[in-house]
Amino acid sequence: MSVEEFNNEIQKRRTFAIISHPDAGKTTLTEKLLLYGGAIHLAGSIKSRKTQRHAVSDWMEIEKQRGISVTSSVLQFDYDGCRINILDTPGHQDFSEDTYRTLMAVDSAVMIIDVAKGVEAQTKKLFKVCKQRNIPIFTFVNKLDRYGKEPLELMEEIESVLGIRSYPMNWPIGIDGKYKGVYDRQKKQIELFDEDATHGQKERTSVTGDITDPQIAELLGVTAQQALAEDIELLDTAGEDFDLDKIANGELTPMFFGSAMTNFGVQNFLEEYLKLAPPPAPRNSSAGLILPDNESFSAFVFKIQANMNPAHRDRLAFIRICSGKFERGMSVYHHKTNKMIKLSQPQQFLAQERQIIDVAYPGDIVGLFDPGVFGIGDTLCDAGNKFDFADFPVFPPEKFARVQAKDTMKRKQFVKGITQLTQEGAVQLFQQAGAGMESYIVGTVGNLQFEVLEYRLKNEYGVDILMQMQHYEVARWLVNKDGSEVTPESLRGTDRGMFVYDMKQRPVLLVNNEWALGWIVDNNPDVDLFHVPPDKKEA
Repeated sequence: MSVEEFNNEIQKRRTFAIISHPDAGKTTLTEKLLLYGGAIHLAGSIKSRKTQRHAVSDWMEIEKQRGISVTSSVLQFDYDGCRINILDTPGHQDFSEDTYRTLMAVDSAVMIIDVAKGVEAQTKKLFKVCKQRNIPIFTFVNKLDRYGKEPLELMEEIESVLGIRSYPMNWPIGIDGKYKGVYDRQKKQIELFDEDATHGQKERTSVTGDITDPQIAELLGVTAQQALAEDIELLDTAGEDFDLDKIANGELTPMFFGSAMTNFGVQNFLEEYLKLAPPPAPRNSSAGLILPDNESFSAFVFKIQANMNPAHRDRLAFIRICSGKFERGMSVYHHKTNKMIKLSQPQQFLAQERQIIDVAYPGDIVGLFDPGVFGIGDTLCDAGNKFDFADFPVFPPEKFARVQAKDTMKRKQFVKGITQLTQEGAVQLFQQAGAGMESYIVGTVGNLQFEVLEYRLKNEYGVDILMQMQHYEVARWLVNKDGSEVTPESLRGTDRGMFVYDMKQRPVLLVNNEWALGWIVDNNPDVDLFHVPPDKKEA
């Protein structure tokens, strides 16, 4: 393959995540992008129970029942000469860890905002992560088929709450939250939507025309046409200037209005997004900046998922390719184990549909069969050019429970299941000092992770569990300043909390609250306390 062809493949890639508050329409928009990309021919409306279809990107039973995404799906399709990798992040507030890791693997983000609710709590959290990484952010204001806030009010809210200016690429046509279509500012063209009788299952037909077109004026009505003309004049004179550099640095967000449920404005958004979004970006490593067009192969693991196919009991490690060309069967250097690994069954996804692939390029996401060697954040690279990508930050656990198998005969399956789910990064696992091996202490960021743990242990490993919530809210990793090991006997005030060890046998203290922690800090001046393991960075 020539250098020119290789660079052309890189320039075609668009790898992005969709971020939003739960129920803003993230999974629906993902589906509709697949619909326009020709990857699916009938979109499964999440809310419509008439069709009893489920979203293509939600594969776990718990997601189908609740209509939420709890794992990050990876979807790939082609559109208009681009190869698109969409990472569908968990929208539920308890899934910040998995979401954070997913955002490490993308080059841009699409932020969905509900037209009626505006900027919500979870959106703020996810936006903050994107901002920290200077990821370009594109805003899709969703549910325009319903009554909602005024567009100017939403622009002000995005600026005051998130601290980013916006540039509307299109503008809703209608009065008092009742919208008939959108005006495309680049094309200076109006698009009015036909009535949608298919509940968003097929591509939406529309009428397009110039703002001065008599037929369009008649369809609009005088009041709506006048309001639109005034709004456009205001945006052109007082609004932000379009600035590609500011967009690239995450300082200005191109803003689109539409409705994913009824395919209103989705195709227009997709086409404009592909023109503006960046191709694969360089990545920081121990050897400096790694450029995508570097011929030497490199990638990192950002997600591990067990049992995507329950019949096969398989486990996949998802890698983001950062440089060089990936080829099926190639051997690469695995930095953590210091060994060469053959990548023999690489797969790409359309939810449950997966196919073995032969080649992939920077920006692509590939699923690798994992016999248990990969961990989150692991670096893969050429043996002749060894380095390590920057480590993933981790979240301190805030909720704790004692977990054990109901049936002691199933202890082996229980240990296997809980160990695998820990390696996936779904939970953090601790062992109480001096306690036997029949139970573990599990730490999570949110309560829903306990539900998912219980559900997956039962359905994937056949183990029913007993779970007792613990009243601890604070975990601290302990290190003696002189380098000696902290033990339950050497620490004053161990009885004020629970002394446990993490999976790498590092001592950790769990306490009820900050007040109890303050007492322990004051009475153990020779001990350093950390929110996360000392070799990790806190998210």
